[in-house]
Amino acid sequence: MDYLLHIVPIISEGLEVTVSLFFVVLVLSLPSGILLAMLRLSPLTIVRRIVEFYVYIMRGTPLMLQILFIYYGLPFIPYIGVQLDAPTAAVISFVLNYAAYLCEIFRGGIQSIPKGQYEGAKVLGFTYVQTMRKIILPQVIKRVLPPLANETINLLKDTSLVYILAMNDVLRITRGIVQRDFDTSAFIVAGVFYLIMTFVLTNIFNYLEKRYAVYDE
Repeated sequence: MDYLLHIVPIISEGLEVTVSLFFVVLVLSLPSGILLAMLRLSPLTIVRRIVEFYVYIMRGTPLMLQILFIYYGLPFIPYIGVQLDAPTAAVISFVLNYAAYLCEIFRGGIQSIPKGQYEGAKVLGFTYVQTMRKIILPQVIKRVLPPLANETINLLKDTSLVYILAMNDVLRITRGIVQRDFDTSAFIVAGVFYLIMTFVLTNIFNYLEKRYAVYDE
């Protein structure tokens, strides 16, 4: 018990990296996903194809591979090569990846809205942007909350991948303790940290779902 009490504060130091990365990526990827979803439904074929290809690449390759490519691969690309620091590479990798997944979630939500609402907005003189902002997106957010909750929780857990960039997140610190002390108790502590954070996120989304459900009554 004394050992657990000793390592808890040490592991908790990794929460700063884990939580900050989570929030930065979430704040950046949500609007990016919405924008990509709108472009994915663009009447312009070339725009749709480009977004489709981007989503295919991001969803079809492992996130870890994308992180490694952006951090280690970009510097070797002729005429474009740039060396990013670990936090910047991590944020860019996660945003590019999760924007693609959120794009498909929001696209499904947008396509679930009856076409009559678009036609009604057009009759009222709304522009496409006004229609999306005032009529469609408020309904879409309500419909995509369950899959959005799943992706948000996945994002929290995926932040552990930054250990490959030597960032001192919860998992990297935990692995260091296990390798140093030859005691796997630290993994249990790390698991509890992730479960607590997941519990908080789950309850936030449950609250949002109940709040938006009021508008269905």
